[in-house]
Amino acid sequence: MKFSSSLKFNAVADWWDEYIAYDALKKYIYQLEKQQAGHEHLLLHDIESNEHSSLLRQGDASNTDSLFIPLLDRELKKIVLFYEHQEKELLDDLEELEKDVALQEEIGLRGGEHYQDFDEEDEEDDDSISRSPVGTRRRRKSSSAARGQRLPGGPSGLPDASPILRRQSISSNEDDGPGLETSYASLQPPKRGTLSKLQTKFTNMRDSITSSASATVEHTIWTSQSDYAYDTRLLYKRRITNLYISFTNLKSYVEINYSGFRKIIKKYDKVTYSELKDRYLHEVVEVALPFTQIAKDRVNDALNHLHDLYAKCVSRGDKNLARQQLRLHQRENIAWERDTVWRQMIGRERRGEGDTIDTAGATLVQEPEPAIVDIPTPVGKFKITKRKILKVLAAFLFAIMLNVQVVESEEANRCFAILTLCTFLWATEAIPLFVTSMFVPLLLVLCRVIRDNDDVRMSRTDATKYVFSIMFSPTIMLLIGGFTISSALSKTNIDRVLITRVLNLAGTRPSTVLLAFMGVSCFASMWISNVAAPTLCFTLIRPILRTLPPKSSFGPCLILAIALAANIGGQSSPISSPQNLIALQYMDPPLDWGRWFIVALPVSAISILIIWLFLLVSYHPARSPDGEGDIEIKPIRPTREAFTLKQYWVTFVCIVTIGLWCIAHQIEEYVGDMGVIAIIPIVAFFSTNVLKKDDFEHFMWTIVFLAMGGIALGKGVVSSGLLDVLDVAIRDLVTGVSLYGVVLILSPVVLVVSTFISHTIASVLLVPIAQAVGKSLPGHHENLLIFITGLICSTGMGMPVSGFPNQTAATQENELGEAYLTNVDFLKNGVPASIIATLVVSTVGFILMRVIGL
Repeated sequence: MKFSSSLKFNAVADWWDEYIAYDALKKYIYQLEKQQAGHEHLLLHDIESNEHSSLLRQGDASNTDSLFIPLLDRELKKIVLFYEHQEKELLDDLEELEKDVALQEEIGLRGGEHYQDFDEEDEEDDDSISRSPVGTRRRRKSSSAARGQRLPGGPSGLPDASPILRRQSISSNEDDGPGLETSYASLQPPKRGTLSKLQTKFTNMRDSITSSASATVEHTIWTSQSDYAYDTRLLYKRRITNLYISFTNLKSYVEINYSGFRKIIKKYDKVTYSELKDRYLHEVVEVALPFTQIAKDRVNDALNHLHDLYAKCVSRGDKNLARQQLRLHQRENIAWERDTVWRQMIGRERRGEGDTIDTAGATLVQEPEPAIVDIPTPVGKFKITKRKILKVLAAFLFAIMLNVQVVESEEANRCFAILTLCTFLWATEAIPLFVTSMFVPLLLVLCRVIRDNDDVRMSRTDATKYVFSIMFSPTIMLLIGGFTISSALSKTNIDRVLITRVLNLAGTRPSTVLLAFMGVSCFASMWISNVAAPTLCFTLIRPILRTLPPKSSFGPCLILAIALAANIGGQSSPISSPQNLIALQYMDPPLDWGRWFIVALPVSAISILIIWLFLLVSYHPARSPDGEGDIEIKPIRPTREAFTLKQYWVTFVCIVTIGLWCIAHQIEEYVGDMGVIAIIPIVAFFSTNVLKKDDFEHFMWTIVFLAMGGIALGKGVVSSGLLDVLDVAIRDLVTGVSLYGVVLILSPVVLVVSTFISHTIASVLLVPIAQAVGKSLPGHHENLLIFITGLICSTGMGMPVSGFPNQTAATQENELGEAYLTNVDFLKNGVPASIIATLVVSTVGFILMRVIGL
């Protein structure tokens, strides 16, 4: 949780204005960052005091220190003054409480002489009520509260008023002996209590038996079993508890503000390259009153005094029980006082219920979908939404396709109906993409489309075993191994360390910085997936975006460049995207990593360079918005931390695993398949606590199930005989067309499809077609066409919805909440970039594939 959120969640609501103004200070830091980056005459606006100061370009950290330290001093002074007032008030309350406890001990049980029940005859006697305000009815309430029933006023039924027990008048006369007159006021207005005569006699009899049984025991006000002693202890319990909660709130106030100073100065040092944190904390903050050891000892001593008072007045001398009960009351108070909205928001984030974009390309919308029509029914309104209409259309389409003979074989016809249904659901996203994938094995078994090697329809039992056996293939294990490597690199911060060190070499020229970020985004997508890589890069460019002049074209250009490069990176390694793994699944024999890199790396590098040149021409990112000179980019500061033993271990395992993948065919006799090699990082990282159970649960399992459904559908197309039907039709279409002619025909088809639907879904639908086309050509070039199809699936990036990197880029906003990119940016620049990358695959990629023997 970010500290600003943690501050709101843990702060005492009534003291909110007295905490460190963390958000305001963070805004000041970003203003100082702009000033340090060279933007002159920036205006720093003090929101709280409406003061303005002109920040002129100074050039070093000492000058920014002179501007930021007064802001810290002002916050510290505010906190000190508030703490002094609260501490004095609470210590005075504690002193008064101790005096009242001592006085109550002195009075003892004599104070209960006028503590009596009301008979029915006393109900109209106002004088009697005024003499004894603690009536039977109120005592019954106290008993219910002691049993844990919730009463108005706060947690555990604690009333808000204070003090709890107030001594009003005490008079003593030596001549009258022990005749001591005492009156106590209740927290709540006095209420008349009533008891029947039978109840009154029963109460007197009980007290008589109790006093007789313990005649030899000397009772005090804190141990007596009388009603008066019970209510007195209960009221003192409430008073001690309220004061204890106030002191713990004050202690928490000090701890939260110290964390606030430490975190805000750490952020300041990181942004402005200063070294203020240790000096200011030790020399200024820690010598201020709330943060000194003397002040902390006073609060701790007060809490210990309250433990002792609670043990004396309530828990019969048991200090451990007193400590436990006071802490329980503290927890109840925290649960009562904290903002319910924050608790719900944090709970939703922990359960993953926030509005997010699914890694498979589907938007997870938590808010109800708007209704097109509301139809009233006896059980409520039935809402007709767009998705419900699409679901009905999908069912209607499936029913028609099952009953219309499109192809000759029954199994192939049913498989074609399943293929049509899944294509419709994937294209429209009427239901989540991975749920559609789960439909595949269900429909394959129920419709009995699976045939054995003798072209005999399998029984549903045998078909179930077959479908599930092929769904968890070595390719799926390879995908999980890729997730493991990605998670380990991210968790140990290796990705950030390497990336920031590379970007630090880029300098301050906009064109160089742009190319560096594109290269880093592409390279990161190879290993930590094209889902996580752009997110990481967008985090790293935040300091650059904050220091840019208003309306600078460099911001949109940089964001779009990162997204496009991440898409290109999705084709660079077998584990960088699911479409590559699906392509490997259909290759026979599968391509090893070494030959994949021979083709994919040059193709990716050439695509990145050409797209970089195109963006420079399109955006002119180096040009200043006012047309006077070029902008200067703030350099990325590399992390200072040295590599740890854990980081070296992760690096070693990743290098060994990738090396084995590259020579998988040469060692196939020993490892069997690349999927077995993928187990190495899983065992190495989870057995050494680099990764934990929670990391495994956070893997992108929607992608895994999406790939499994795609594999099952492909096998169903083959087993049902539908592929043979398609093979005949495709053979007629490509007759007389050369291999390269087929490539030129197939490439734009794949590009268009992958632009408008998920890249993974495009590969699921098009890779089997490419395989069928390849088999129909002389020379068995199916692996080549599959490879080209898999690579081009990653180049569809002309729309905001074309792949996860584009979706993430489209959500990036500036400080005013305005999106950096519009649909025009994607159409004007994303579409040409897609065409460029596709041409590179179909030309350079084709030549390299022929060189390696495909």
